[in-house]
Amino acid sequence: MLVLRNATENDLDGVFELAVDAGSGMTTLKADRAALRTRLAVAAASFAGEMPLAHADYLFVLEDLENRRLCGVSAIKGAVGVAEPFYSYRVSTSVHASPHAGMVNRFQSLHLTHDLAGASELCSLYLHPDYRNGFNGKLLSKGRFLFLAQFPGLFSQTIIAEMRGYQDEQGISPFWEAVGRPFFQMDFHEADDRCGQGDRLFIEQLVPRLPLYTHLLCEAARAAIGKTHTHTVPARRLLEQEGLHFDGHIDIFDGGPVLQARYRDMRAVRESQIRIARAGAADGASPSLVATTRQHHFRVVAADVDGQSGFVRLAQGAFNALACDPGAPVRILAMHGAALAMPASHLASTAISLRAVPPWSN
Repeated sequence: MLVLRNATENDLDGVFELAVDAGSGMTTLKADRAALRTRLAVAAASFAGEMPLAHADYLFVLEDLENRRLCGVSAIKGAVGVAEPFYSYRVSTSVHASPHAGMVNRFQSLHLTHDLAGASELCSLYLHPDYRNGFNGKLLSKGRFLFLAQFPGLFSQTIIAEMRGYQDEQGISPFWEAVGRPFFQMDFHEADDRCGQGDRLFIEQLVPRLPLYTHLLCEAARAAIGKTHTHTVPARRLLEQEGLHFDGHIDIFDGGPVLQARYRDMRAVRESQIRIARAGAADGASPSLVATTRQHHFRVVAADVDGQSGFVRLAQGAFNALACDPGAPVRILAMHGAALAMPASHLASTAISLRAVPPWSN
């Protein structure tokens, strides 16, 4: 059985291997052993409630319990653009008209912004190819949303996710070659590595503040604006199922779309429910995500859940993976987006109020 759980400092070797497998192009998951060691320490402090929003980094690992192997990683950053700059291009359209000449022109332009500063970010998603089947991808990606729903006070009211941008068959980003390289005078991967190491100030120092008009770019660069990398399309689809959408911001390096959503609009926030876990086989079951409610020992599994009662029945294997006993509260979310029914008599006892979010959050 696979379980998504909070990462610990003992996971360094497994996370490093996944970062190596992921290769280049993932700014938030670099194969740097020292940096990953530091990140795991930050993650441990974050799950323990010892990190402020601006520095919190909730790193999750997907573990194959039978083979004692880490097969995936994903994360949520508490707030980007606060401890260090966070840049994106906002895509805008302007209209220029000349009544005298009888002409109306529409021009698309890119504007360097800090618009998304303060948002919580879904990031660092990577699933090993050996496990890209069944519900494994959904468990790795969507399991994080149950953590968001369970602990609203840890996050901003805006949730974002940067999607890897388009590259051609040779691994070249046409957007970078047309927009990035002329200003940065370096290769894409060098600039990406700088950001991965926390060095983002060079972006503001080197990129002009004036709008960049896209009609001056080559056709390949224009076509790459807001386009997702082929390998990232499945991950984007999972995020869109949970309520995120493209709203006009793109990555400044490869032009990939930045998806975003209001916290309250995410499916896990609207539809997930707290129930009591009981031992046994579920009747009329449907595939669901089942999560514990403990911040420091958070765990999620995929299991069949009875959607018609005020409790959830789980097999002993699921209890073992969740490291909890019958009678424990769990948060559940239907795998396929259909809300689980719940008797009205249980609603009052399972309602959870949102904790206050810092006023400067987006």
